[in-house]
Amino acid sequence: MKITEMVLTGKIAPEIVSLFSNHDIKALGLSGKDGNIIKAKQKSEELGLVGEITSINPELILSVIEKGYVPVISPIGIGENGESYNINADEVAGKIAISLNAKKLILITDVAGVLENHQDPNTVISALNINEAYSYIKKGIIKGGMIPKMFCCLNAVSNGVEKCHIIDGRQFHSILLEVFTDTGIGTMITA
Repeated sequence: MKITEMVLTGKIAPEIVSLFSNHDIKALGLSGKDGNIIKAKQKSEELGLVGEITSINPELILSVIEKGYVPVISPIGIGENGESYNINADEVAGKIAISLNAKKLILITDVAGVLENHQDPNTVISALNINEAYSYIKKGIIKGGMIPKMFCCLNAVSNGVEKCHIIDGRQFHSILLEVFTDTGIGTMITA
């Protein structure tokens, strides 16, 4: 766990902060343990130090945002006794979005979105509501690594986030294309 924490908080987060800085965007790297942003408990004995979120404290995040910084939060939670837990980054993003009363959550990944045919990147499903998403999970259309992303989105839109988007971060201007065009480029999930 120490290596995971070092890599996420000490290597990846600073690299992301640096990328923001290269574009004159103020960013600040935080661990989910900082200020008890992410409180967690062990998910199961079999998974060791993989955690699940018990609560999110948005105060430090809001303070950073109010000061004009983009918070870059590594998905490390803190347990009751100070132990560190590695938490799925999508789960962290979703719970933080809920705690901040965000209107929109965007998950950036390495696939085009939810695909009707996993072999064909041109079969992106552009929009789903909760019922459709559960139906696609049952049918096996949504599977593998897309399932935790979808559950993150379903939880978020069930708890006040208006829209959740799953987009391909490898595509140039993907966020702009998803948010500011009529058709988007990924999958949008709504209640």
